[in-house]
Amino acid sequence: MTDMHAHPDSDHHGHDHHHQSQGSDDNEMMPFRWSRLIVAVIVVAIILVAACLVQVRSGAATIITRFGNPARVLIQPGLAFRLPIPLEKTIDVDLRAKSTSSGLQDVGTKDGLRIIAQAYAIWQVPPEADAIKRFVRSVQNQPEQAAAQIRTFLGSSLETTASNFDLTSLINPNPDKLRIDDLEAQLKAQIERKLYDTYGLRVVDVGIERLTLPSVTLNATVDRMRAERETIATERAAVGKRQAAEIRSAAERDARVLQADATVKAAEIEAKSRVEAAQIYGSAYKSAPGLYELLRSLDTLGTIVNSNTRLVLRTDAAPFRALIDGPPSISSVGGAR
Repeated sequence: MTDMHAHPDSDHHGHDHHHQSQGSDDNEMMPFRWSRLIVAVIVVAIILVAACLVQVRSGAATIITRFGNPARVLIQPGLAFRLPIPLEKTIDVDLRAKSTSSGLQDVGTKDGLRIIAQAYAIWQVPPEADAIKRFVRSVQNQPEQAAAQIRTFLGSSLETTASNFDLTSLINPNPDKLRIDDLEAQLKAQIERKLYDTYGLRVVDVGIERLTLPSVTLNATVDRMRAERETIATERAAVGKRQAAEIRSAAERDARVLQADATVKAAEIEAKSRVEAAQIYGSAYKSAPGLYELLRSLDTLGTIVNSNTRLVLRTDAAPFRALIDGPPSISSVGGAR
């Protein structure tokens, strides 16, 4: 009996010990479970925060859309917050400058000739919220579609603008006559406002890549240049002939004036010499009449007689008498004095 009552007491103590050990295990597991829960909450919070962060790159803008509609535009580079997907989404827009060419085009000039021209445009999406939204709405943020629209604008504007210029102002060996800068300025002014208002694009620069002549225009231009050169040559030849005639006429006039002056001076000199000669002859005659007559006779003979002259004259006649009589005597010369 004593053993039977003792057995239930041992069972009761065993159950109490089991409950005590299980409670201690639960108490030991509670801190571990709470730590895991805290770590899980922290990880979820980090994921949520990371999902709400937006990185705005340099040279780009970010549009935050709320249920598909643009809510705000982020332009400054750095980090920003947004609501998690699907509440808010982001669209990145490239703001860097790009270049687009019109391709070769056959356009007409003001004087009715044709040229082959190719223009280019440097463009970008400006860092402006309204322009960025307009760009995304108009071309769905596709730069290729924007480039295609720019090529269309460039082509039509190039055709219109080139018709304001003569061929010689676009293609000319003389750089002072070229007006390429004016063509580029008009072309830019014609397309920049349309592109900005329609697509939100800013035109940074517009230029002419290439200008050349088609074969028909080239032949016509060569013929015209040849005709112009011939006209210029003819005009210069006429001017040269006129100037030569003027110079020749002036030289002949000057020569006649000089000749007249020389003739007058020669006549004056001759008259003066004759007067002086007469004075000398008079003085000689007065001093020695016989010698004077002899010298005058010899001078006359020297004038009328040469190596081919044959004369038949009386020798006792003057001036041949000097050949017979000889020179006068000193006494006769002295007596004449």
